[in-house]
Amino acid sequence: MLTNYLKTAFRALAKHSAYSAINIFGLALSLSAAILILLWVWDELSYDRMHSKGNRIFQVSTTFDVTSENVWPVGPPPLAVFGQSELPSVEAACRMTNSEASISKPNDNRTFAESGQQVDPSFFHLFDFAWLAGNRQLPFPDNNSIVLTETLARKYFGHEEVLGQTVVLNLDPNNPDGKRNFRVTGVIADFPHNSSIEADFLLPIELLNENREGAGINEEWGSFSYRTFFLLQAGSTPKTVETQLADLHRKNNEAELFKTLVYFLQPLKDIHLYNGKGEERGMQQVRIFAWVALIILLIASINYVNLVTARSTRRSKEVSVRKVVGANRGHLFWQFITESVVVFFIAMCLSIGFAYAAMPLYNSLSGKEMVFSLSDSRVWLLFGGTLLSVVALAGIYPALLLSTFKPAQALKGVLPGIGKNNGFRKALVILQFTCSVVLIIATIIISRQLEYIRKKELGYDKENVFLFNQKNFLSRFEAVRTELVNQPGIKSVTAASGDISNIGSGTGDIEWEGKPASMANFMVYQMAVDHQFLDVMDLQLVEGHGFTGTPSDSGYVILNETAVRQMGLSDPVGKPITFRYRPVTIAGVVKDFHFADLKRTIAPCVLFADATVPLNGMYIKTTGAEAARAIAAVETLWKRYNAEFEFDYQFMDESFDKLYKSDIQAGRLFNVFAGIAILISCLGLFGLVTFTAETKVKEIGIRKTLGASVSHIILLISMDFLKLVGLSFLVAFPLGWWIMNKWLDNYVYRTGIEWWVFAVAGFTAFAIAAVTVCGKSLRAAQENPIKAIRTE
Repeated sequence: MLTNYLKTAFRALAKHSAYSAINIFGLALSLSAAILILLWVWDELSYDRMHSKGNRIFQVSTTFDVTSENVWPVGPPPLAVFGQSELPSVEAACRMTNSEASISKPNDNRTFAESGQQVDPSFFHLFDFAWLAGNRQLPFPDNNSIVLTETLARKYFGHEEVLGQTVVLNLDPNNPDGKRNFRVTGVIADFPHNSSIEADFLLPIELLNENREGAGINEEWGSFSYRTFFLLQAGSTPKTVETQLADLHRKNNEAELFKTLVYFLQPLKDIHLYNGKGEERGMQQVRIFAWVALIILLIASINYVNLVTARSTRRSKEVSVRKVVGANRGHLFWQFITESVVVFFIAMCLSIGFAYAAMPLYNSLSGKEMVFSLSDSRVWLLFGGTLLSVVALAGIYPALLLSTFKPAQALKGVLPGIGKNNGFRKALVILQFTCSVVLIIATIIISRQLEYIRKKELGYDKENVFLFNQKNFLSRFEAVRTELVNQPGIKSVTAASGDISNIGSGTGDIEWEGKPASMANFMVYQMAVDHQFLDVMDLQLVEGHGFTGTPSDSGYVILNETAVRQMGLSDPVGKPITFRYRPVTIAGVVKDFHFADLKRTIAPCVLFADATVPLNGMYIKTTGAEAARAIAAVETLWKRYNAEFEFDYQFMDESFDKLYKSDIQAGRLFNVFAGIAILISCLGLFGLVTFTAETKVKEIGIRKTLGASVSHIILLISMDFLKLVGLSFLVAFPLGWWIMNKWLDNYVYRTGIEWWVFAVAGFTAFAIAAVTVCGKSLRAAQENPIKAIRTE
């Protein structure tokens, strides 16, 4: 019986090859698109889930005002030590901080740009990163120990035995003579791409206590620069531990600043998609993409339902004959179910091929390293779920419908309830194009927002400027600057302690006369700058003056407008304040500029000059047209003073784009998948119009014989479908506005949702539908009417 069902199914598919091709290609395309989207979604949701104790590991985040959006994913170094020793709920704790060390092999002048972390030995107790060599229980026998990742170990030592080998580290990049030998005591597997912890090598955090008196960093309650993780006892309540940690901090340091200190414990698995307060950071994007995958599958299923139910009247006589010769209701039911399963199986095989073929390009667009594998059970769950929905929507409904009518009536052309009431199909077409129009609206607004970000006036000039770490330039900065500004292609040179597009350093060490008690926790972002920084970066002073390049600069600071406003200062220039525990004078006020991404409001900021703060970042402004010559000039000088280091620079445009890397990549992917969804919608519409034209062949022939024009015939066939597309706008416009307004809420500085966005989206959808519908209608209208009516 099954063999007969399969033969009949393939025969039916071959007989109606055009409809079969539309159904199979639409399903295959939607399945492959859904697979690719869900691979991205699964990758985003997989971050930091590879650790066996992950459900008990929490990262500390800090704020000094629970109502503020400023939450830093760091804590002070004593917090881990005292938390583990004094809180029963804490099983273990671990601190991490970036290492500025540069690494090389002995007797090798080359130094590579690897990144390191300094960690507590408990790091390997909390996290399950695989050990390949060495003792996991004793990773750092002494302060001259280092653990390498597999890639770094192979890069330096090839296939030699790595344990016991020596590498040379310079722990202080500002001191070329500060090199010392470290012994390799462990090799671990490379950190997975879906880990929020990354490094090329690991060093003991105890190195930071060398040459320090007393307890060293374990006394620095005001140094908020350490990623801190706590492993809680099973059954512990994170909220309770948060309060205990804040109380513990105040117990050991009663400074006014810490009276409103709040700690958050963020679950390890949430770090990638949420901020420290548990607010969505990337989760909304993940949710949107999951919905897009569902919409694409829904549109393809609607296509199948529409075509199968529309064609039900054409198969009524076939079913009637089968009933007359003895087929019962069960036979007919399973015949139609088999046809749906066969269509799906062919589409599934094609989708697997499409997915494999698209993976290289898809990884390039998404910036990920995803792998599509048929051994992934989630892929088969997707196939299974889609098969059930397709069979339920497009198999069971017509199967029941066609298997229940009376054959005598069908043979006479009377089919009560079948093919006459097409309200269900109309509703599905409206739903289908509602989804398509919403996706077009989303595509336009996402593109506008990303363009808005790129063109937004930031308050400084980032064009034709590249930035790099000075290394040995730092000790001879003025001489290097003098030599560089005389090189072709270089307009000016300056330096700062960080990247102006992403100032991460903040402090609460700021006091002024009349400071309210309610502002005890007032925080400002800070960056040390060279005296030419404002001019080179085109930062606009609205009051006062900049720095002069003399030693007296250390007694002055420059505030941004937001800082002046929030501090409540009138006529601020010349007023004394206390900053970084020393008295200074406000020299000027700079116009607000964006030193973080546009998802955050501009915060208070202080620019200062202090000889004790190294200006590691060198900024080179080029003429633009001669940027290549400028880079070559810097590289020549680099080889003279920094020969042991690779020259690693980045244009500020690239640095700025990194802040929105995930948004840009998601925007590209969204455009691709929205296009696929619209294509699948048009395939379904094309199939329905084709069927309508076929059912009206004789009507069209008679009308043409009686004098109907081609345009009249096109309107006859097309009008009903175009009305449905128009009706979809009534649902799509308000729905699209609501969805995209929610998405734009992620950005403090955002583009508007203008009326023309809906006009363009509606026109685009209508034009695509009109081309699809009228194109097929035109072919039908141009057929020879004699062929259509000669059998009458």
